Amino acid sequence: VPKTIILNLDPYPCDIECLEKYLKDGFIFSFLAHADHKLEDSDLEKAKEEYWAIFNGKKISTQGKVRIALLLPYKKITRYAASTTNASFAYLMSKGYPFELKGYNIEDEGQKEISNALKKIQDDGFKYVIAPLTQDGEETVSKIDPQINIFFPTINKKESHSDSKFLYYGGIDYSAQSDMLLEKSASPLVIFHDESDIGKQLSTYQEQAYRTNFSQSKNPTVIKYPIPQRITNLEDKLKDNRRINGGSFFINTPIIKSGMIMSQLTLFDTNPTNILSTQTNYNPLLLSMTQSRDRKNMIIANSITHNNDELIETNSFLSNDIVYDWINYTTTVG
Repeated sequence: VPKTIILNLDPYPCDIECLEKYLKDGFIFSFLAHADHKLEDSDLEKAKEEYWAIFNGKKISTQGKVRIALLLPYKKITRYAASTTNASFAYLMSKGYPFELKGYNIEDEGQKEISNALKKIQDDGFKYVIAPLTQDGEETVSKIDPQINIFFPTINKKESHSDSKFLYYGGIDYSAQSDMLLEKSASPLVIFHDESDIGKQLSTYQEQAYRTNFSQSKNPTVIKYPIPQRITNLEDKLKDNRRINGGSFFINTPIIKSGMIMSQLTLFDTNPTNILSTQTNYNPLLLSMTQSRDRKNMIIANSITHNNDELIETNSFLSNDIVYDWINYTTTVG
């Protein structure tokens, strides 16, 4: 009888109640994936042993395998907890190596939580860690200065102050993308941004870079519009506004908000010279949300290069996008 190997790709913890529910609902493989240790509940432990016997289960040896730990602040990164796991799994699976991939969930990005998790990772013998943390989390790791190889798919090297030889970065270089786009800009430069940290940072950088390096005028005109989350009508900003007519429009908002802005630029006859955006809006969803005239003269920066078909298909099998999603892409190739 062939051996059955069960891998746990769920980045979220599963307590006794969760295990009981898996059994009750008949999700036996989900139950076995999480029951990878001796269970305190005797009934659950008995069920685990019985099912392992039925499926001729095999515990995976760690010798001679690629072993990667995932440090997952699942409350902070939400959907990326699962997709980062899948991207890592897809890469390892496509290579055909024996491997072990294990997730370590943390409640927050505080020093105690991260320090304890890294100690556990090292105690378990892992030497390589993928950590999709926020800027705060990366700074915490830098202060701890662990002697273990850690890759941050969410952070660009320019955003870090660490010189550790153990820390690696795969985040988008938004400033480089902005500089390339600003070379195509005309005056006035009209910047839309949401109220997220990245939206504010991008708009500030783009204004300063335009005034300093890219405008031909001694007094360059930059007009900035913060767009709150609930705002859907821009008539007061766009209609009959001669100050912005014919300018370059830099859009630093999520995809849904960007589609709304672009359609209203057309509606209120702003006649843009061009519409500029970083990787934030590199998404085919934008095509279904806008008309062709809304996208006329739009330039979107993209740092994702061509992937081999096997990686794309393996990720697709796991409902993971590495063609347009940067975090999934850099986790796979990083």
